[in-house]
Amino acid sequence: MTHIIGQHDCKADTKGRVILPISLKNQLLPVLNDGFVIKRSVFQQCLELYPKSEFDVLMQKVLKKSKINRKYDAFVRNFVAGMKEVTIDGDTGRLQIPKNLVEYAEIGKEVVLNAVFDKIEIWNKEKYEVILEEGEKDYADLAEEIFADDD
Repeated sequence: MTHIIGQHDCKADTKGRVILPISLKNQLLPVLNDGFVIKRSVFQQCLELYPKSEFDVLMQKVLKKSKINRKYDAFVRNFVAGMKEVTIDGDTGRLQIPKNLVEYAEIGKEVVLNAVFDKIEIWNKEKYEVILEEGEKDYADLAEEIFADDD
């Protein structure tokens, strides 16, 4: 799959249904019929929507780790909490976010879909704006640190 990109402001209804913008839906066309996995983010109070094929790659990394380990057990329990396979309607582009995940991420009417290469982050718009603002302070330092060893 090619990388998916773009930040999209959307609306969610009271049942957690979001209509993907056509530009995002078009990027997902090659994998639309394969299904998706939605889960809690590890690092932020948002959700992550993975095309099933990309999620399978991530799961292979998780499964390679030692399973006889308390830290692994605790990690996996939280990693899979609320995880669910979902579909995106091919005609309407509608995604139904499960109620427990709507509550976890505090998804309201204003939603941001932030496409990050192999997944889509689903954010409460206010929380997304706050996290972006906080990240701006360290952005240059992070870039320098992350790419310092590149030739």
